[in-house]
Amino acid sequence: MSKAVATTKRNPRTIGLALTSALATATVALAGCSGKVAPAAAHSAEAARAALAKGKGDKAVTAAEAAVLAAPREAATRALLGAAYIEAGRFASAATAYEEAMALGDTSPRTVLTRSLALSAAGRYAEAQTLLADHQPAIDAADYGLAMTLAGSPSQGIEALSNALRYGENSPKLRQNLAYAFALKGDWRSARHLAAQDVSADKLAARLGEWAELSAPQMAAQRVATLLGVTVKPDTGQPVHLTLARFPTPDQLAAETATREAATPPTAELAEASAELPAVPATAESDALPAADALARYEAPAPVAVSNTPAAPRITLPQASPVSAPVRRAFAAKPVPAKPSRAFRAAFVRQPGAYRVQLGSYATMTGASEAWTRFQKRHPELKGAERVITKAEVRGRTYYRVAAGGFAKASAGAFCGLVKQAGGGCLAYAAARSLPGSAPRPARVAVR
Repeated sequence: MSKAVATTKRNPRTIGLALTSALATATVALAGCSGKVAPAAAHSAEAARAALAKGKGDKAVTAAEAAVLAAPREAATRALLGAAYIEAGRFASAATAYEEAMALGDTSPRTVLTRSLALSAAGRYAEAQTLLADHQPAIDAADYGLAMTLAGSPSQGIEALSNALRYGENSPKLRQNLAYAFALKGDWRSARHLAAQDVSADKLAARLGEWAELSAPQMAAQRVATLLGVTVKPDTGQPVHLTLARFPTPDQLAAETATREAATPPTAELAEASAELPAVPATAESDALPAADALARYEAPAPVAVSNTPAAPRITLPQASPVSAPVRRAFAAKPVPAKPSRAFRAAFVRQPGAYRVQLGSYATMTGASEAWTRFQKRHPELKGAERVITKAEVRGRTYYRVAAGGFAKASAGAFCGLVKQAGGGCLAYAAARSLPGSAPRPARVAVR
């Protein structure tokens, strides 16, 4: 991040990474997006923005968390909380806050890029790469290339940056982002050649030395922190009581109520209904591009006079948190359930039968289908089970319930126990039983 794009009075490191002004002005942009919120929320949000402007991350977090509690379903408030976590050096919490901001409708390039950096700092490269690929058309090429490089795929970053350079975007920012991508890929010859075009000879060795120090695999969080000018701090994750799932919409409440009614027959045979589970990380993309010298793909531009503004890879985003930090923190008397042990998973064997396990309820068929894919990735035990998506009408609204079929009664109960131990929700029920509101013909697709 250069002095030209710095959002606070912090002195940026010599790495010189740069992002577009859309990210550089994150704090200012958030100031104008608070929307119509309760006075308490507006007051807390303003305090958070003031703390951010002064580089006081911890104070910004306290105020932003209060704003979220007052206006939990405001996308701008969630994004402000993400920016506060970044400033405080808490990347895992920032990734969660920005994910929830996007779930509420904020898909701006600023939010996408900041979330991708937070994910990268936490070592969640596959999620960061998928996020960037999904939003590539809206992201500046120089920013996309550097963000993809930091997401563990320097080959894709080099390809994007080289294409932009070849098509005429010949700027110091892009050249230095490309040089940094070469450095992280291990092509130091190309990195030196490009960096020398914008960095004076007396400073070139120091810059390359810093890049070399940051290129180690275990430096994921520090790479992002250095770029953003923040300090990595221990992070136990966003507090559970701030989780977006704890503040459902009226439609979600109606769907959950319908599921609970279906889950509590007189015989108490069924378990409590579940809400939608969190998204499952995407599969890592292959970084198969060859480590070719990109200098051969374009004509090297004429050397540019060195200016007073440090030039180098740039992106303007918030701070991150430790790689090993969990995403959520225990709160009050409701700790986050631990993940099922390997022994517990290994002991589970699905026996075939006429029972199903319901895993969630969604407003659209598309949402239900996507959720089934996430459930399969999260729970390999579903292999060979039958996908059952059932349309239901509850109080005049349509819902789509996602279930897996083909379980014996005991297996259904055991699988629900595994799901709940992992922190999810699950409902076991007999396939012959019609749940309240169910349409006569559910849509079912067998999975082999």
